[in-house]
Amino acid sequence: MRKFVTPAVLVILLSSCLGYKELPVEYDYSYRGNFKKYRTFEIMRPLGLEDSSMMNAVIEKSIISRMRFLGYKQSETRPHLIIGFKMYNDSLKFNGYNQPDIEEWVRSQNENLNYEQQKYNLKTGTLLIQFFDRRQNRSIWQGYATTMYGNIDFHNNRHLKNAVISILDKYRFWADGFIEGTAPVEDKGL
Repeated sequence: MRKFVTPAVLVILLSSCLGYKELPVEYDYSYRGNFKKYRTFEIMRPLGLEDSSMMNAVIEKSIISRMRFLGYKQSETRPHLIIGFKMYNDSLKFNGYNQPDIEEWVRSQNENLNYEQQKYNLKTGTLLIQFFDRRQNRSIWQGYATTMYGNIDFHNNRHLKNAVISILDKYRFWADGFIEGTAPVEDKGL
């Protein structure tokens, strides 16, 4: 029985990997982000009239899963990060930035670098995910994928999951204290 179980598990693992196709994405970030100091997050909910381009259960579950994998805890009370997303069905003129790789920048923490703006003329089917630092009240990271880089079908759950995973693969910061197993005690003043 054991000889049968090992190949069966291997086949299942390999077939699950075949369903994932990493999309090339772009991202940019704020030089004021405290990327190694965040521990909690919450998903942004639209206020007032419901905006269906900012609500999708598949995208939300994929974001939550990824953030938990990185050691972040979801918190409705004063989260460090508020994560929002938007699906753009139409074309989009978008301002991004040409910056050093984020891991490179985190080593130097040079806040005096200039933002070298880039203009993108994105085709239909863009998914944008933004991280907001609640305390600073500013966007600190955003990643985006579009048909310019790969075909995103917003009606296909597999395409949505692939897009979210591809985008969030560019955000590579573990929650503060997660790896060391020493998550700091929550500061009540946050």
